[in-house]
Parts: sequence; C-alpha cells; structure tokens
Amino acid sequence: MTLTWMITVGVFMTTMLICLGVYTYLNSREQIREWRRRADQSRSGAASALVAPWFGTMMPWLVRYLQRLGDFVKPSDAKEVASIRQALVTAGYRRRNAYLLFFGVKLLCAVAGVLVVSMIPVKVLGFPSFRTLLLLHTAAAFVGYYVPNLWLRLMISRRKQKILRGLPDALDLLVTCVEAGLGLDMAIARVGDEIKATYPVFGQELHLLALELRTGLARQDALRNLAQRTDLEDIRTLVALLVQTDRFGTSIGQALRVHADAMRVTRQLRAEALAAKLPVKMLFPLVLFIFPSLFIVILGPAAIKIYRVIFPIMGAAGH
Repeated sequence: MTLTWMITVGVFMTTMLICLGVYTYLNSREQIREWRRRADQSRSGAASALVAPWFGTMMPWLVRYLQRLGDFVKPSDAKEVASIRQALVTAGYRRRNAYLLFFGVKLLCAVAGVLVVSMIPVKVLGFPSFRTLLLLHTAAAFVGYYVPNLWLRLMISRRKQKILRGLPDALDLLVTCVEAGLGLDMAIARVGDEIKATYPVFGQELHLLALELRTGLARQDALRNLAQRTDLEDIRTLVALLVQTDRFGTSIGQALRVHADAMRVTRQLRAEALAAKLPVKMLFPLVLFIFPSLFIVILGPAAIKIYRVIFPIMGAAGH
C-alpha cells in the first residue's frame, strides 16, 4: 500500500511539475523577448558602425545582381509575368522591378539547393550511382526554384488575414466619420491615419487609396485599384457598394452602416467556425499527450495492486 501511494504521488507530482514548467515557459516568453530586444538594441549601437557601411554597400549590388539574373530567367509569357507582379503587389512588394528580383531569388534558391545536395557526403547517401546523383540534384534544384512561390503564397495569405481583421473596425470608423459630416475622401484618409497603429497593413492600403484620391484619380478607379491590390472578396464587395452609391447618389452613410452590420455578423460567423474546428484540432493532443498521462495516473496504482495481489494468488493456485 505504501509503494502504491508513493508511485501515485510521484506520478502526480511529475505531471504537476511538467505542467508548471510549461506554464512558466509560456508565461515568460514575452519577458524573454523583451530582454532579447533590449540586449540587441544595446549591442547594435556598437556593431552598427561597423556593419552598416558594409551592408549599405553590398545590398544595392546584390539587388542589382539578382535583378539581372531575374531579367535573364524571366518567362517569355507576358501573362505569367503579370500574374507574378500582381501576386507581389498583393503580398505588399510594390517596387517596379520587384518581379525581376523575385525571379533572381528563385534562380539563386535553385543553385543553393544543388549546392546543399553536393555538400552531403556520398557515404551518407549510400554511394549512389551517377543517375541517382543527377536525379537528386535535379530534384533539389526543382524544390529550390519553387520554394519562393510557396513563400509568396504564405505572405499573401498572412497579409489578407491582417486586412480582414481590420476591415470591420475600419468600416465602423468610416461610418462614424461619414455620419459626422466628413466627405468620403476625407473620411478614408482619417480612418487610414487612425487605424495605422492597430492595423498597419490595412492602414497602409487606405493611406495609399487616400493618396490616389488626392492626386486627382477618379474615385471609382482608385477604389478598383484597392480591390485589385488586396485581392479580397470582402474588399470587392465594399468597393462595389461605394461605386454604386457614388453613381446613383444614394446615402453613403446608410449604405456603409448596413454593410458594417453585415461585416460584423460575418466576423462573428468566422469566429464561430473557428471555434467549431477546435474539438477536431484538440483530438490529436488529447490522444497523444493528455490521455496517456491520465491513464498512468488513474490506472497505474490499480495495475500495481493487481500485480501485487492477484498474480501471487494465481501463481499459488497454479502450484
């Protein structure tokens, strides 16, 4: 009985210590990041005097070299180039030669993949034949060439998510500004300035829209440019609403209020959809980590007692 209680208490204390350690680690991550940021700032002051001139000299040369490589390997199909340029704009990279830099990076990643495979010892690969080595190098070049495409898709997805998070709040602010008496152009500029601190990505888009309106571009064209840059269905719906309101002369404030209410309901439905997926996502951690610990804590003492009491009786009965 004493051994059973000792094992039970030991398992319980071990589980509690593990949970306490995980909680302490998660709770101190933000503090650790703050310490690292302060340490980096203190060290960067002394190192920047040495690194900054070298970095400032090498970076423009590297960019020009990658652009030349991109100009050499860019596709001849104009539609594919336009698609890449549109994807880069959606991801937030809007330099004129960004697509050339992107193709240059793709070629550089392909060469890097071949070099990485070449540095692997032949003994580790099992002394493959020349055909197998050629196949490995080709596969490494293929993977390296298409890794920037995956990275670009990830950047586009993250940027879209950031814009979607800020859209309902921006709509509420836009409704408030319009109903307070501001014109639509001034309201867009004001909302862009207000949400820049909370939602910098969407604030940047609204700021660019306000700049296009100030330069004299037609409102419909500026709004369509916003929809094209963001490539979001919610933004397209808002742009269509504003264009139709401007064309037919209806109340902008009332239309924006109705649309803001609809966006608020949409955000609530998305949150409910994410909450509905939570039990499925929790299934694997429960099965792999939590259930085994519970089984050890609950059934461990019983299994030890059965081993100490039942098995000797069965052994004696057998003799």
